[in-house]
Amino acid sequence: MTKPVAVIVGVGDGLSASLARLLAAEGHALTLAARDAAKLDALARETGARAVALDARDPAAMARLFDDLPDTPRVAVYNPSQRVRGPVTDLDPEEVRAAVEVTALGAFYMAQAAARRMLAAGPVNGVCGTILFTGASAGVKGFAKSATFAMGKFAQRGLAQSMARELHPQGIHVAWINIDGAIRNPGRTEPPDNPDSMLDPDAIARAYLDLIRQDRSAWSDEITLRPWVERF
Repeated sequence: MTKPVAVIVGVGDGLSASLARLLAAEGHALTLAARDAAKLDALARETGARAVALDARDPAAMARLFDDLPDTPRVAVYNPSQRVRGPVTDLDPEEVRAAVEVTALGAFYMAQAAARRMLAAGPVNGVCGTILFTGASAGVKGFAKSATFAMGKFAQRGLAQSMARELHPQGIHVAWINIDGAIRNPGRTEPPDNPDSMLDPDAIARAYLDLIRQDRSAWSDEITLRPWVERF
């Protein structure tokens, strides 16, 4: 049997790398995209993936990414985001525009390209595919001096909600994952006075796999992941 194709956009050495390893172990043929494809060499060799250089803000480049896939994508994950911190009165409008383009518009470009190919290919066992967005608590509540990130993540969450209502009946599972906390990426550790306070990227990846495997009779369109020690 042909391996199902999975695309991860915005791949680094944390969550997206964990997800790539897990999907490869589960039998997916991977395409990994990042602005700097050279940094993906080791991960691509490890997972047997195809690595592609991509500026997520470029709709034509995103369309080419999906047009050039060897087969229909059955999983597409959007991971990139960009932050511009500071008082709202001091923010550079061009930096804000670029950040929102990465977090929000790039998510739309990927989702549109993925959905087109999934719908054109039709369902397998009743499902055309799964589209997942890596969200954040900034998409639920805006924090001080983080207006740009809130704008991008609120837009991304709205996109996911709208797509879920439109595409679930057509066989495409869409979900937004609220990563409500810091991720224990390589080089990051919890402070001594707050152990176990970060999310394990491998554990997050398993939650993504659970979404991909969900039965269509009970699809989630949004979940929140947070460390067990966090106070609500």
